[in-house]
Amino acid sequence: MHFFTSVTLLKQYLHAQRMAGRRWGFVPTMGALHEGHLSLVRQSEAENDFTVVSIYVNPTQFNNPDDLAKYPRTLESDRQMLESAGCEVLFAPDDAEMYPGPVRLRMSFGALEEVMEGKFRPGHFNGVATVVARLFHMVEPAAAYFGQKDLQQFALIRQLVQDLAFPVRLVRCPVVRETDGLAMSSRNRRIDPDGRQVATVLSYALQEAEEALLKTKSAGIARSVVGGIFYPLEGVFLEYFEIADAYTLEPVEVLAGQPEVALCIAASVGDVRLIDNRIISRDRWQ
Repeated sequence: MHFFTSVTLLKQYLHAQRMAGRRWGFVPTMGALHEGHLSLVRQSEAENDFTVVSIYVNPTQFNNPDDLAKYPRTLESDRQMLESAGCEVLFAPDDAEMYPGPVRLRMSFGALEEVMEGKFRPGHFNGVATVVARLFHMVEPAAAYFGQKDLQQFALIRQLVQDLAFPVRLVRCPVVRETDGLAMSSRNRRIDPDGRQVATVLSYALQEAEEALLKTKSAGIARSVVGGIFYPLEGVFLEYFEIADAYTLEPVEVLAGQPEVALCIAASVGDVRLIDNRIISRDRWQ
């Protein structure tokens, strides 16, 4: 596996591959890799000649400095995992390489960034869009792979690609879960043992909400079901549960006419914030 920390050297290598007629997929990450990340790498490997993975903990997308400081950094074990998965290129720049000067540009995504994560983490998506745009320019992939767990992030990046005409195909990959249903996340390793048991309530609540929604066709009833699940619990705080159009993320009250709806949830277990979602297609309720 080739390892680069320099944008210049990375681009030299990729230029040579392009001249050889090879095309590559791209998986941007912040490291602390797990099976969810590796599933993206495997899908990229299946659809491209090789894969580039980036590892960069992007400071501009963190609202809380403590959260940035606590974010796990496990580069050596990440390198080993990627090599075992068949990744050809790892790009791990430092802050000076990624942001050689101050960033003054601010991006606005309108309603897409005003709901759910955007409501609770103001400015977060501007940081995400900035770093992803920079990475797309540096890597110039044929396709880029993102996990469905960060559904709102995927929606914004799709808008970014459309508005700025990036020549890249975006691929949304399914949520990968632990055996007990908890969505895999780099943050999971920060949850203490007691919290780890409580954390499964997110996936359980989504399952119960989906069943209620399909049975009653009522978004209001599904929301009430989730509220009832969280209300008596200690050690976990529900930030939001939303039923939304899976493409625009606009709130949905009636299923009729929707091609896909997303059930999205965020909750804090102790001091660790977790998100999860389920997507239901129209053929499930017709």
